[in-house]
Amino acid sequence: MRIAILLILSLIFVPGCRLSGGRPVSSCERCHAGLEPASASHRSCVDCHAGDGLAETKELSHKGMFGPRNPSAPQSWDSSCGRCHPYQLARLKSSLMTTNIGMIRNIRATWEGGAENVYAASGAALFDESGSPVDVRSVAGLDNLSGELYRKFCALCHVGAEPTRVTGASHGAGCAACHFPFNDQATYLGGDRTVHGKVGYSDNHALSALPENRACLRCHNRSGRIALSYQGLYDGNSAQVPTREGGPGPRTMGGGRTLTAIMPDIHFARGMDCIDCHTSRDVMGDGYAYRNLYRQTEARCEDCHGGGAEWPRYRDVVRENEEPVRESRNYRVPARPGMRMIVTGKGRSYSNVFVSGRKIVVQGKRNGKLHESRVITGTPAHTVVGHERMACHACHSRTVVQCYGCHTTYDRTRTSFDFIKRRETEGAFSETEDYRTLYPFPLALDERGRVAPVTPGCQTFITDVDKGGRETKLEYVARYKGKAQLRFAPFFSHNTGETAVTCVGCHAEPAFLGFGNGVLSGATFEGTLRCEKRDDKALDAFLSMAGGRVRADAAVTRENARPLSGAEVKRALAVNLCLVCHGQAADKIYRRRLDYRALGDAVHRPLLADR
Repeated sequence: MRIAILLILSLIFVPGCRLSGGRPVSSCERCHAGLEPASASHRSCVDCHAGDGLAETKELSHKGMFGPRNPSAPQSWDSSCGRCHPYQLARLKSSLMTTNIGMIRNIRATWEGGAENVYAASGAALFDESGSPVDVRSVAGLDNLSGELYRKFCALCHVGAEPTRVTGASHGAGCAACHFPFNDQATYLGGDRTVHGKVGYSDNHALSALPENRACLRCHNRSGRIALSYQGLYDGNSAQVPTREGGPGPRTMGGGRTLTAIMPDIHFARGMDCIDCHTSRDVMGDGYAYRNLYRQTEARCEDCHGGGAEWPRYRDVVRENEEPVRESRNYRVPARPGMRMIVTGKGRSYSNVFVSGRKIVVQGKRNGKLHESRVITGTPAHTVVGHERMACHACHSRTVVQCYGCHTTYDRTRTSFDFIKRRETEGAFSETEDYRTLYPFPLALDERGRVAPVTPGCQTFITDVDKGGRETKLEYVARYKGKAQLRFAPFFSHNTGETAVTCVGCHAEPAFLGFGNGVLSGATFEGTLRCEKRDDKALDAFLSMAGGRVRADAAVTRENARPLSGAEVKRALAVNLCLVCHGQAADKIYRRRLDYRALGDAVHRPLLADR
């Protein structure tokens, strides 16, 4: 009996370990007093960080640690996060957030005019949508301007990298990029005095199991700026937003950028987070390697709102171990067998969207707020004959950020940091833009054959300076599909409104059809927004018209995407003749194909003669 008591006491008083409230406290917690617990299920320091929680000195305690700051970085995520979350990690390794296959592919397409081989930021074994292995090359070996641009600019948003020197765009590597978000200064501001104020740490040590909007903002505040648009923020031309007094915008964000307010997305205004629409598979992937973002993303507007002729689809939860049940166990209303869960565009169940009576309910994953989703099936505005190809965001986008004239210089006489190679290398980029606008925005056919907004992507004029300071390329435009031409790309701006573009606005404004700013004179359209360095290129247009003939002067990237044809443009403009009198979608003439010969009948001739 005495030996047993002594054994228990020896366990209690092992150096560096004592009992507090019935729970052992490691030497990690003695040094890092005040550090926020990651979560109720992540209490042990060494389970995540490794090291020795019984050692008495810092050197011995830290020996063998992952990181040292971030155990979720790709170098150690198999032994840290992956030990308990192998399913999620396997998906993340093949997701576009990690591989950046789509980003690299599209940069190459717009900078080089082609993208035959597959390059990725990660070296994991990847499989395409059919389950076939993907022959992947490392982007570290992409020895051209597009490879350099990705590694020195775009790789900031690669979750395998840990950029801590970039104000406003810093984030942790691996799982921490979303689950331990950084602030604008990449500085720890929590209660642990040993690391308080140090750079290269998350804002605090509390794990965000359900990522906040600010985690999305770390990456999605540049290029398309969807995280800004969603919240109703705009950073204007070269970050200096003109205001009434001519000064910069009233709000600031990292990197010296200033912001002004625009109308927020209707979902944000009603209290919804990014993850309330986007599934974990949208963000973390589903195990397959996709070549473009639109192939990985499964959330669709029609999922919750329905289409003109079809009500939202749903399926019953049957088993207790189905994915919606597992993912929603911490929601206010968890999914359970018998519930009718709305399904995504790929036919998988949402974990937070369900049928209640004849209503569609969207549950806020973080706050538990219940939102009724308005179903538009059968409504006049969504059953206009001729609108079958219209994407929802063609009519419901309030704004679309468009950056025209991106002049990029690559200077080999300077050096800059390569976020993939993790070292300073030869060559530095600088860029300026000519013009940025929000509205109107051009429409074209997207990769799914729908009429949808497009934006310059990327509309680049390249200047290349060699080691001797000589310009080997000056305002060069890459060849795409056989000729030097600017490119536009399909884009969903995440700035949605209940009502946005009017019928007359779209059918009577040439800019919506792809002609840009200009003057329509008879059967000829003359563009007026041209680059002073390349005045043969209309910056904001991909269509021109002379003598009534429509011609495409720029391309729309992504497979199957293209500008509107001349016949499609003429049909769109012709509708304006009817809209003069028939301005409501409920008008019965829009329940069938328009017959323009009716304009010459006995009813219409007197009306037209009076105008």
